[in-house]
Amino acid sequence: MYDPTRLAALVAVAETGSITRAAAHLGYTAPALSQQLAKLEREAGATLLVRHHRGARLTAAGELLAGRARRVLDELDQARHELAQLAGLSGGRLRVGTFTTAGVHLVPPVLSAFRRAHPEVELAITEYEPPGGIAAVTAGEVDLALTHTYEPAVADPPPPGVTVEPLLVEELVLATAVGHRLSEGSGRLPVAELAGRPLISSAPAHPPRRGVESALAAAGATPAVVCESPGYALVCALVSAGLGVAVVPEMVASLSATPLAVRRLEPAEFRRTISVVHRGDRATAAAATLLALLRSGFGRAAAS
Repeated sequence: MYDPTRLAALVAVAETGSITRAAAHLGYTAPALSQQLAKLEREAGATLLVRHHRGARLTAAGELLAGRARRVLDELDQARHELAQLAGLSGGRLRVGTFTTAGVHLVPPVLSAFRRAHPEVELAITEYEPPGGIAAVTAGEVDLALTHTYEPAVADPPPPGVTVEPLLVEELVLATAVGHRLSEGSGRLPVAELAGRPLISSAPAHPPRRGVESALAAAGATPAVVCESPGYALVCALVSAGLGVAVVPEMVASLSATPLAVRRLEPAEFRRTISVVHRGDRATAAAATLLALLRSGFGRAAAS
């Protein structure tokens, strides 16, 4: 039996013509989506797509399976809608909290699927800079929220009655201007190589980033520009302009509006975990339904 998540990945590649664009649409990193497609090819026992310099195209087998997959996914959406009607999801309001990166790149396709299945439910979206989403769920301001934590760091336990469930784990990578010397080479760059290098220090006082900033300082990275904004658009623009290098989430680097070069770091202990905050068994029917869509779209985060 084919995994619906992998079928959705194949359909997304068929519709976008690119693994990178399909990954952004579904809320994956490109490598993670490639793994899902490779598993689907093993399940199908056939080559489903061919990669080329402009993206990817489906083979005849891929086109056949994608066509069937669209009908299967439509049927599943219809089933969710009918089940929701049985559960009383024919109205009401769903309040969702998110942070910027998730709100721009990850949440919209999931909310789109929710809206297709439950058009009668009113959606309200509020932006919270982590860890503000946890407090918002605790206070009842929103039904669930997307938040993030970084490693290395010491995470605070969630308040009683609130669950913080990991959805996606991504590495932090080194972002440099195109052609920068540190971007050369295909292997991982030892963090010690950042010693003495001008660094764009990203919101050093921001709670989720403190551990990362401290680890970079311990490695000898020298802050050249201190960017107090926890958002990454400005950081990426400064890096692209050659004002320094920065350590940012892989998704941020791959979706940057300004050109960047990217290199992985050694050791690979710098990470960002994106989680959903909810009330567990006390979640509303609408929140529980959206939570199921988030789990399906993101997959449960692995420990490594």
